[in-house]
Amino acid sequence: MAKAKKEKKSESILTEKSHAFMRNYLNTPSPVGFESGGQRVWLDYLKPYVDTHFVDPYGTVVGVINPDAPFKVVIEAHADEISWFVNYINAEGLIYLKRNGGVDHQIAPSQRVFIHGKKGPVKAVFGWPAIHTRLSNPDQKEPAAKVDNLFLDSGARSKKEVEDLGIHVGAVVTYQDGFDELANDYYVARAFDNRIGGVMIAEVARLLKENKKKLPYALYVVNAVQEEIGLRGAEMIARRIKPDIAIITDVTHDTSTPMISKIIEGDVVCGKGPSPTYGPAVHNKLLAIVQEVAEKSGIPLQMRTVSRSTGTDTDSFAYANDGCPSVLISIPLRYMHTTVEMLHKNDIEQTIRLMYETLLTLTPKTNLKYL
Repeated sequence: MAKAKKEKKSESILTEKSHAFMRNYLNTPSPVGFESGGQRVWLDYLKPYVDTHFVDPYGTVVGVINPDAPFKVVIEAHADEISWFVNYINAEGLIYLKRNGGVDHQIAPSQRVFIHGKKGPVKAVFGWPAIHTRLSNPDQKEPAAKVDNLFLDSGARSKKEVEDLGIHVGAVVTYQDGFDELANDYYVARAFDNRIGGVMIAEVARLLKENKKKLPYALYVVNAVQEEIGLRGAEMIARRIKPDIAIITDVTHDTSTPMISKIIEGDVVCGKGPSPTYGPAVHNKLLAIVQEVAEKSGIPLQMRTVSRSTGTDTDSFAYANDGCPSVLISIPLRYMHTTVEMLHKNDIEQTIRLMYETLLTLTPKTNLKYL
């Protein structure tokens, strides 16, 4: 493919209202299996831009534009964030955990959290031995953070005091860190993976509405649950909708940071454009359309590859029903699955533009046949 033309200058896509929605959405806990809080925020923002909506039994939310059209196109993100489960409370009131999704145990020590119990959120911290005590015996090996030695301290000093706070086995735990802005148009938050996708697909719906675009097909704007534990929400909703085409958005690694191999992960950098993917689940002809749209629109792309699965909801849509031509458009992200996930405003806006312009290019007669 030829290189993209020089990037066109355009007005900012993200409005003040967009920013307020993004901040509120990112700061609202949405742990795997308990996504309702974030889904309410997302749906409230989306409603003015769609004709109708529905919610499936496990909480995936779908806004629909032009619902009576027989041909169906999906744009999709996932709503869930990695978290913890309360698993055991000892006699001294310390709380031990299990993972809920691929949460990174190495970042946990000294983090502040909310325990979502029966009486509402309870503040707590991941305790960790002071450096003085760890170094008091020079022959002792430094302890490493592991799931079985991490614990939460809520201020309670007995199991009964913990339970009196409404904390119970099975309560979910999320980090307190929220959205913030850094220099040079960088944003930081926990769970940009993948609530930034939810922001972007909602903004696509807004642009279609505000620009009075009439689509020749039904557009399903899908914010799916339970991606982080095996793409389960996408698996369910793909079977329900039975789409003809699916455009999935998720995050991918910025490989310019230390301790990441470009030989393995490819060359992708925040601020340099969306990152579509080559891989078996990605439909080649649909990907070619996305690339052509990017070239015509002056949107720079950073291509990447996967060897087997994409590890995203793309796989669930591609292999659902009798097969659904699917494409993955990722956004570069630094420090994935930490509390300081970081991305660039320009990539958000360019990914929104790419999805929007691709939707305007597609029709029910778009030829996606291989032979």
